[in-house]
Amino acid sequence: MIPALKGGLKNSRPGRIIQTMKHPFPFAVVLLACSAALGGCAALMVGGAAAGGYVVGKDERSAGQIARDAAITADVKAGLIGSSGLNAFRIDVDTYNGNVTLKGNVDTSAQRAEAERLARKAKGVRGVRSELIVKR
Repeated sequence: MIPALKGGLKNSRPGRIIQTMKHPFPFAVVLLACSAALGGCAALMVGGAAAGGYVVGKDERSAGQIARDAAITADVKAGLIGSSGLNAFRIDVDTYNGNVTLKGNVDTSAQRAEAERLARKAKGVRGVRSELIVKR
């Protein structure tokens, strides 16, 4: 006979899971809250994917070109953020077929020129159109 079973099975203190199951109401409430929260998250993710698919479906650019344009926009925005002389949050960057449009406000014409230079420097840019307004 196995030595551990020699004296028979003895009741020991129930484990944490068994203790939780003795009081199922709090456990059920937590489980319900978590599933409701995750259900909303899944709907958001599915809705977001559907919205992204809608944009691709309504745009005459290929999905590859849309991705390239998004990469250019991100590259230009990163350059603007990295520039100490510019407030990148006041400059909107749009890219369409490699053509970048800058919109927003800057304080000086030197800042406008710097933003345009940074946009032209980004990989894949075909042209830059500046609609930046000098406020001072």
